[in-house]
Amino acid sequence: MKRNDPFLSSSQRIWLIGLAGLWALFLFGGFLFGAPDDAYSHRMPTWTRMASSFALVVAGWSWFAFSRRQLVNRYALLISLGMTFGFLGDLFLASVLPAPNRVLTGIAAFAVGHVFYILAIAGFGNRFKLNDPAARWGMLLLWWLIGLAGWFFVVFHGQDPTLVHWVALPYALLLASTAGLGSGLAIQDRRFIPLALGGALFLLSDLILAGDMFSDLFFPLIGDVVWLTYGPAQMLIVYSIGAAWRKAG
Repeated sequence: MKRNDPFLSSSQRIWLIGLAGLWALFLFGGFLFGAPDDAYSHRMPTWTRMASSFALVVAGWSWFAFSRRQLVNRYALLISLGMTFGFLGDLFLASVLPAPNRVLTGIAAFAVGHVFYILAIAGFGNRFKLNDPAARWGMLLLWWLIGLAGWFFVVFHGQDPTLVHWVALPYALLLASTAGLGSGLAIQDRRFIPLALGGALFLLSDLILAGDMFSDLFFPLIGDVVWLTYGPAQMLIVYSIGAAWRKAG
């Protein structure tokens, strides 16, 4: 595999910017122009939420296609796989795809997606010398503590634990690992600050969703707040391929 060629061509830039615009149109347009549901938990129609997520799947695989034979290609592949499994998780949680237990199946899909994100970030850091032990392990420890505290107070505390409650613990730590590794890169290279923010927003979104599911947390448009944190999180993670490409070049 050769060293990176110059960054994206003009047509590739336009395509990726267009996909980002389409993602924003579905996500924010669905929020602005959707109708509140009976429970007033969200305005976004299911189809606009799913379409916004699918736009990011297309964007991820576009980055992968554009980076063929480039040093960043493996990172692009793993991020694209992670986003694809995230989209499957969206479909399961929205009951678009059938599953015996949509919550556990959705969690499993997201968990696989984050395994790919972790492999991408850790592998890239190792390859391009962004693996300072203090930055990496310091940020991982910090985010593991945040994830553990979030799980305890939002999911576990005051509950009669079931299987789903316990499954949520390793899942929270997995999401915290993505945020921690992304933060470790960001400390060493500012180009990865959006990636770190994406990991943090993903964990925040999941904690709000967990509060709704496990702790009777509710406020108007809570479902939209989940998506208005989750959607940008996924976008920032997918488009971090651009920062990785520039770093690798």
